[in-house]
Amino acid sequence: MHTHHNHLAEDDRSPARALVNRLLSSLPDDEQGELARLGETVKVEVGDVLYEPGQTVRHVYFPIDCLLSLLAVAEGRMTLEVGSVGREGMIGAPVVLGHEMAQVRAVVQRAGRAVRIDAAEFRLVYARTEPLQRLLHRYTDTLLAQAIQIAVCSRFHVLEARLARSLLITRDRLQSDKFHLTHEFLAHALGVRRVGVTKAASALQNQKLISYSRGNIEILDAAGLEAVSCRCYELVKDEGLIGISNVFV
Repeated sequence: MHTHHNHLAEDDRSPARALVNRLLSSLPDDEQGELARLGETVKVEVGDVLYEPGQTVRHVYFPIDCLLSLLAVAEGRMTLEVGSVGREGMIGAPVVLGHEMAQVRAVVQRAGRAVRIDAAEFRLVYARTEPLQRLLHRYTDTLLAQAIQIAVCSRFHVLEARLARSLLITRDRLQSDKFHLTHEFLAHALGVRRVGVTKAASALQNQKLISYSRGNIEILDAAGLEAVSCRCYELVKDEGLIGISNVFV
């Protein structure tokens, strides 16, 4: 993993003309327009670290087609994924509550684009914009519920079921049955050694639920994978966040 903050090429810095992040697009038009004017579209690469715990949050990010992994960090080296954020969400929301320091490590899991907005400017808009306040209250509530469920899952459920849950959530976020995840990344996300990931992935492959070669994963039997997964998948899957778009209905 490597930190990636300000070496974006100039041609990557363009005004966010079309907000195709679902969280932003669920706002009324006026608020969308204001955030579009403040934002710029940036490209992020796999392994880029957008936040480290304890560092000042200078920007908030709204993924367009990238996927971000949120990792809790213990003793600077042990990690556990407590959430993932795709085009349905954002990272950096706690800045509106006065938390200027990041609480988790945010790592790019899939390269792509995101709308980036200066944290101080975003805080000002939030303070005077009731629809944005309602939206973020709902969203942060959902993220917290997700983190709690993942913590419970990590403590009480077997690795094979946890890996199945993680793969299904990744599929939902990316809306694709094929994606790239290395053993190393999965070990970081699940808080286990690589040998554990290898064993669990082999078990899922032997059951013809997935194919897995050099980090290239394809889900062959989604229903079968859901059957192997613990009930936690049902509780944290994408549908839990879709309700956010109904805030203003």
